[in-house]
Amino acid sequence: MTGITVWVISIVVLVVVAAVVAILLERVRQTAAHILGGASQIWTNGKLVARDTVQIAVFLKTTNDVVAQILETAKQIVGATNAIEQHAEGCPGCPQCVLGGK
Repeated sequence: MTGITVWVISIVVLVVVAAVVAILLERVRQTAAHILGGASQIWTNGKLVARDTVQIAVFLKTTNDVVAQILETAKQIVGATNAIEQHAEGCPGCPQCVLGGK
């Protein structure tokens, strides 16, 4: 083999190797872009879940406050009902005393 033949073979091998490397690097780039897209979607969904979790806590606090108010009102109704019952049991004129303003 002459020096020129070795040189040409070396150049051809270099071009083939460079082409293979370029193809492999492009596949790595595509795979990385695909992984990045998936990771970005996971990140977005994670943020939405975190936001919703905070909102659930706020809604539960509001619900708890409303239920506490309902409980207080129910206690007042029970107290008023008990007072009416005690009055009715001890009053010989009920219900006329209530209606007539005894």
